[in-house]
Amino acid sequence: MANKRSGFLLKQLSGDMTYFSFSPSKLPPNPPIDMDKEMIELLVKAHKILSVLDDRGKNIPDMDLFVSMYVQKEALLSSQIEGTQATLEDIFAPDIDENINADINDVVNYTRATKYAIDRLKEFPLCNRLLLETHKVLLSGIRGQEKNPGEFRHSQNWIGGLGSNIKTARYIPPDVNTMNQALSDLEKYINFEDELDILINAGLIHYQFETIHPFLDGNGRIGRLLVVLYLLNKGIISTPSLYLSYYLKEHRIEYYDRMSAVRETGNYEQWLKFFIEGIYVSGKSAIETADKLIALRKKNHSLIEGASYTKRTLETMKKVFTYLESHPIIDIGKTSLDLQLSYNTIASSTERFEKLGILSLAEMKDRNRIYIYKEYLDLLKSGTETFV
Repeated sequence: MANKRSGFLLKQLSGDMTYFSFSPSKLPPNPPIDMDKEMIELLVKAHKILSVLDDRGKNIPDMDLFVSMYVQKEALLSSQIEGTQATLEDIFAPDIDENINADINDVVNYTRATKYAIDRLKEFPLCNRLLLETHKVLLSGIRGQEKNPGEFRHSQNWIGGLGSNIKTARYIPPDVNTMNQALSDLEKYINFEDELDILINAGLIHYQFETIHPFLDGNGRIGRLLVVLYLLNKGIISTPSLYLSYYLKEHRIEYYDRMSAVRETGNYEQWLKFFIEGIYVSGKSAIETADKLIALRKKNHSLIEGASYTKRTLETMKKVFTYLESHPIIDIGKTSLDLQLSYNTIASSTERFEKLGILSLAEMKDRNRIYIYKEYLDLLKSGTETFV
């Protein structure tokens, strides 16, 4: 089934080989989006929360650090939606370089792809070329690398359960020729100024990208990253501290069902209301996390400065504490190398942090002690628990 407002089914091949792919309509929808009272109220509260989130960012002492944490959390959440089973503890493990696996690599590459795209956006427009470059970073060197990293697909794909085929697929995206035209139209729409609210446009763009499904792998992750890139590009947010995947993971089935409903009924409005509510919930969650992280930093800074340390010891403690905020799970050997401080100096600092209640011993590994900044990690990991 399809509705001509959102697109139509296009017959492919013939005889026993016949199947029907979806050909999406151009954006914006026609008839135009119905801006009813509910839609307007959702937009107002979503914009307000994004404004507060941006303002909060101006008061964070080390915004780059917090943004880095947010990016890694969004990378994990977005990857988990696709079935990745990594945890935040896995991502922050000090021996990640030696013990990396496919799931962890997915998240590490997503983090790299996000940072790459954001940096590229400073000097390059939000366009298909940027998405291709980002996709190449996302899939290079990991599972999926055989699925043409950095290239739009050259063959038909489909969406379905494990073992499904084109006959049993839940959804068949556009054929290659239709896909290329749809991508060109979407690129123009992304960079076109119209009268629709930016958040509505963001929701439409995400839906359209997922519907086009232009890659053999990585569509969901690139599509969710596209939302952040679009909002950054339009100046609605100034930092990528919005992790929308937190909300989409919590409502994973509804997320897919509502996009399917657009294709089947042409009802963009139900999808947009869900999406804008997700922006609000995600923004609110990011603000709450930022406030708690700021409060935790102030509390522990007070603990460190209130102890009877020499000036030299205090300087070392602050240096190690800053390191903890980007490496909440540490071992003494790697930390000493990273900070270019002696092993004994780091060992003494971790013992002091343990006495202050900031660090706790997580495990002994090959006679090496692993410490965890548990309060900090617990604040960040909310919502990142893997599916059973």
